Amino acid sequence: MHAFFLPLFSGGGVRKENLLEDGGVDLISTTPSRFAGHLSFFPRGEKSSHFTFCSIAPGAIRLNMYNYRQSIKSDASDEVINTYLLRPIAGVFVKVLYNTPVTPNQVTIASTIAGLVAAVFYLQGQPQFVAAAGLMVTLKDILDSVDGQLARAKNQYTRTGRFLDSIGDFVADVAIFGAIGWMLFIENENPIMLVWTWAGLTGITLRVSYHVFYHTSFLHLEQKYSQNRLIEEVLDEDLQGDPLALRLQRVFQIIYGWQDRLILRLDEWCRDGNREAKFLQRWYSDVRALRLSGFLGFGTELFLLMVCSVFNELELYLFLNVFVMNGVLAACVLYRRIFLRSGKISAGMRD
Repeated sequence: MHAFFLPLFSGGGVRKENLLEDGGVDLISTTPSRFAGHLSFFPRGEKSSHFTFCSIAPGAIRLNMYNYRQSIKSDASDEVINTYLLRPIAGVFVKVLYNTPVTPNQVTIASTIAGLVAAVFYLQGQPQFVAAAGLMVTLKDILDSVDGQLARAKNQYTRTGRFLDSIGDFVADVAIFGAIGWMLFIENENPIMLVWTWAGLTGITLRVSYHVFYHTSFLHLEQKYSQNRLIEEVLDEDLQGDPLALRLQRVFQIIYGWQDRLILRLDEWCRDGNREAKFLQRWYSDVRALRLSGFLGFGTELFLLMVCSVFNELELYLFLNVFVMNGVLAACVLYRRIFLRSGKISAGMRD
């Protein structure tokens, strides 16, 4: 037995501790007397009258601590930039917030506010404000990861939070693109800038919906993320559930319902309606397809906006948004339709 010194309140005081079924100690709720056979108490001697010290075998104590790996969804279907940059940064925030009363929904609201602040900065028009707006966009994106990771880490994932997050994203996107469009219109005195920004907003919304569809489909195969449905139709369980979640769900349907149905139709077309179980397993778990569509998620899209904002190249951003990113979307669709559907290449299935 190795010595591990743990202060325990003496005199019958209650300390948050408990024995686990495997003999370990979980700091939850019990008194020191329950540790008989597990602890060796040292003589108090000159120690403070408020504490007793004990010796515990290594591994006997298990704290309820934040676990980063358990807070993320999946490296296979997530965006590369999320996996290696944004989620690790978000993990630092989650670690700080984990043992606080802060809730995932409060973080979601903070993320939306960050997006609205970015929109206000874009409206100023000066290069320094545009750069600051880009940084606020990235803060918004990081907080958008924090809320979900915090919910999974604290097991506080709810349908209310699911819809609040998506609606907040849309509100922030409309504000940001509206501000960019208006600023470029004033700067160039050209109404075409409003058309470009509208096309950019529509494009990013549909592309992110495409990514989310396949991301969620893969997670369903992994038996994760089951509270999210591919098509969020109102079911009996929704009518009998949380009234606030139901109201948010109806707003979600107005914003995203048509997009989800469109992506579902596109998916059915790409696979020619094939519903064979083995085929669907391969179809939704192909790593190459998931990695390709991963470039269409919010992390990548908003990071691109941030970089162009820092260099005050918003017109370049709109070009990349409308042409390059939609080209990536076309590549995703063609890969599934031509190669994955027909089996012309071996499926890159995840082990």
